[in-house]
Amino acid sequence: MTTKKTTYFLLLTILAVACRPSDKSDAYGHFEATTVLVSAKGNGQLVYFDVTEGQKLSANQIVGLIDTTQQYLEKQKLKAQLGALEEKLKDAGPEIAVLKEKLANLTRERNRTSALLEKKAATQKQLDDLNGDLDVVNQQINTTEREIAIANRGILSEKSPIKAQVDILDHMIHEHQVISPISGTVLTKLAEASELVATGTPLFKLADLERLRLRAYTSANLLTRVSLGDEVRVLVDDGAQRYRELPGRVEWIAAEAEFTPKTIETKEERVNLVYALDISVDNDGTLKIGMPGEVLFVNAGDL
Repeated sequence: MTTKKTTYFLLLTILAVACRPSDKSDAYGHFEATTVLVSAKGNGQLVYFDVTEGQKLSANQIVGLIDTTQQYLEKQKLKAQLGALEEKLKDAGPEIAVLKEKLANLTRERNRTSALLEKKAATQKQLDDLNGDLDVVNQQINTTEREIAIANRGILSEKSPIKAQVDILDHMIHEHQVISPISGTVLTKLAEASELVATGTPLFKLADLERLRLRAYTSANLLTRVSLGDEVRVLVDDGAQRYRELPGRVEWIAAEAEFTPKTIETKEERVNLVYALDISVDNDGTLKIGMPGEVLFVNAGDL
């Protein structure tokens, strides 16, 4: 009696295993995510670094700051130099005002002399001398304006290089901020606040876990059933004998075959050639990097 019960139990177990979805899956693989390694873009002490593993960050979020005291002081020095240049600029106003006053007086005197000449009360030489004086004053005005403009252009030419240095320092100060380049979850924290870092020092690693990529492998025969952009059914473990199904989309298919990866196939099957494909899957919060997954291709007859 015991032998019959044992045989019956074994038959049920074999039937249960045979009915598992993995026995008819079209592709097998593991979940991956595109990770981003964020490194320092400046040199100095990491005065502020608000990052913890598992933390969710948004794109362009500022999470840290490398000391910018030196850059700030250099910028203040350059701004003082710009202010000093402004004070060196010459104002042509006072000199020109004196000359124009002289010009006005000479003009009135010339007009008076011209009227007297008509009445024979002045000589032509007196009028010619006044016209000559007017020409001289006009030349003095033009020369003064030109000389001051040349002098000011020389002073102003020094401003452009200084402003360029200020722009460089502003860029350096901005680069001393630690900014998350994408929205994602912090996987690894590689530095701590108060540490000295240099350009290129790794600070933390993050990945977008909202949508994972299942790198799966299938045979050449089964590959004919799927194309780029196709919707597929992704199966993940849900207990010892059960599977949970998630929708997925084929994002990439390898152009060349490769040997079956050892991590997902038996030793006897390693000589077989398979094709890799990437399937994009929305993460419902349970998918993890490295978790195994299986794929069922959806054909017209399956719908």
